[in-house]
Amino acid sequence: MFEAIAFYLFAFLTITMFIITVTTSQALYALTALAAGMIFISAFFFILGADFLGAIQIIVYTGAVMALYAFGMMFFDTTRSVKEKQGNKFIITGLSTLAAVLVVLIVAAPMVSDNIVALYPAIDTMGNTQNVGLVLFTKYLVPFELAAVMLLVAMVAGIVLAGKKMDRSITLTNDAELEIEKNKKVLS
Repeated sequence: MFEAIAFYLFAFLTITMFIITVTTSQALYALTALAAGMIFISAFFFILGADFLGAIQIIVYTGAVMALYAFGMMFFDTTRSVKEKQGNKFIITGLSTLAAVLVVLIVAAPMVSDNIVALYPAIDTMGNTQNVGLVLFTKYLVPFELAAVMLLVAMVAGIVLAGKKMDRSITLTNDAELEIEKNKKVLS
């Protein structure tokens, strides 16, 4: 009974946080809700008795969101709402469909194929952490490496995008920029 109540509570909270992440126009609110959603996801692992995965969820994913939060505070003008350009809907739909198909293939490939077997089967005398490591680096090595490459590409893209915005001083507000422009006109 307790597990069912906890499941529905954390499911509601997780979905609510991710809805806030997607719908808010403030970057810092979205990042805060994203971090909270990741912490609520870790609650599911704790409910299921996978304490190691719950702790990893908090450390890795919530830590990554907090790093993103720090970058957001440094590079975004948090006093303004975000205005997005609407791109070509066919390209967005096509890329989204392609991404969804790739995720399904990556997740389903080890489950469908019978010839993929863990080189080191689970041993009862070993702990949960060792069993997770054995399966992760044998049966699920390719999806694990693909996820690492995708994270690396995202990190490099974030650095490139942040580097382009550093050409202009971020610390100056619009009022200060207008004041500088006025002073330039008066002096010339």
